[in-house]
Amino acid sequence: MKKNSGPSRGLYYGWVIVGLSIISMTFWFGFRTAFAVFFVALIDEFNWGRAEGAMAQSVAMLIYMVMAPVIGTLVGRMDPRKVIVPGIILTAFGLLLCTQIQTLFQFYLFFGVMAGIGITCLSIAPFTVILAHWFERNRGTANGLAGVGIGMGPLFFVPFLQYLISFWGWRFAFLIFSLLVFAIPLPLNALFLKYKTKDLDLPPKANLQKRNDHWDPMDLSSSNQKERMLRDIMKKGRFWILILFPSLTVFGVYVIIVHHVRYLVDLGLDRMWAASLFAMIGALSAGFRFFWGWFSDRFSREITFTLGGICFSSGILFLILFQNIPSPILLYLFAFLFSAGWGATAPMFMSISGDLYKGRHFGLIYGMVEGAIGMGASLGTWAAGYIFDQTQNYFWAFALAILFNLVSILLVWFIAPRKFRPIRA
Repeated sequence: MKKNSGPSRGLYYGWVIVGLSIISMTFWFGFRTAFAVFFVALIDEFNWGRAEGAMAQSVAMLIYMVMAPVIGTLVGRMDPRKVIVPGIILTAFGLLLCTQIQTLFQFYLFFGVMAGIGITCLSIAPFTVILAHWFERNRGTANGLAGVGIGMGPLFFVPFLQYLISFWGWRFAFLIFSLLVFAIPLPLNALFLKYKTKDLDLPPKANLQKRNDHWDPMDLSSSNQKERMLRDIMKKGRFWILILFPSLTVFGVYVIIVHHVRYLVDLGLDRMWAASLFAMIGALSAGFRFFWGWFSDRFSREITFTLGGICFSSGILFLILFQNIPSPILLYLFAFLFSAGWGATAPMFMSISGDLYKGRHFGLIYGMVEGAIGMGASLGTWAAGYIFDQTQNYFWAFALAILFNLVSILLVWFIAPRKFRPIRA
């Protein structure tokens, strides 16, 4: 009788992890982008200022800035389920408590702090570390697929939650969102999320990282060596530009994704129509993430980021023009071009970081990049609200988003990631 040695053919389990990543990041970015429709409903009910209402999202992004490197490190050191499953539970409870919001402080605490800490466990920060363990040769493809969840979040959650808000109110929408978090990502990650391939009965060829089963992205030979390496890295201007350019771009991203629905409603558009336009932006951006990743591998990161940045700024320009020329064509141009530019962000942030810094210290460096991104998102969210409160107009907030994006393009050319990439055969 032959021993059962396990399957010799079949699906590599890493692709199951990619599927979990897509689902998890769909909820992560659904949480981030659905704020735009809750924001409209809450400031209408409580008459909060734009800046103080938007501060809840800013708090969530500041929490992300702090927690992203921590969560990324923890999933590299232990069973990721022990990190991610409690985070999902905390997210669901935070959203459930949002149904009881009566004050700004409660909004900041339940949405910004509790759910903000929890949702970091479903973000790109931990899943980048997890996927890096499962994939080597196909890492770009795996990351590109996982990133589709960033676009799927607004596609599914923004119109769905706006529909619930329109017919049953924002408290009911928070309740349903909480129940969905309990029902979908919680059991799926608890049952199927794995880290070390030795825990699974995989065919030999599937275990692509056999010699690296105990790889820890944060593990250096000694704490002194780690500190010395970090000091050397942080002495170089290239490191600080890598930290700065994504945060400048994301500043503009959050000016738009948090405030553009409110902006369009102020101009007389139906809330459901505005939410549906946002959903279309999410869907288009998912496709563009794939395209820009492929394009940058064949040309250069600089050219890719520049083209994406031109689309990004042009889309915002059409959004500004809509205030004086209320043509739906301008909104469709905004949606297409902004989604094209937004779609270039995450793939280029990840790829440029990987081009510039390789090896065991990459996990820490990319965690710091994500932390800076959280700071840019927090500032963009709050600044747009503050500018509106002072001027009763979003013009200068949108103009600032364009300016920061153009500066970020120049910074990418300055650090020249093409010089650090291997020559294609």
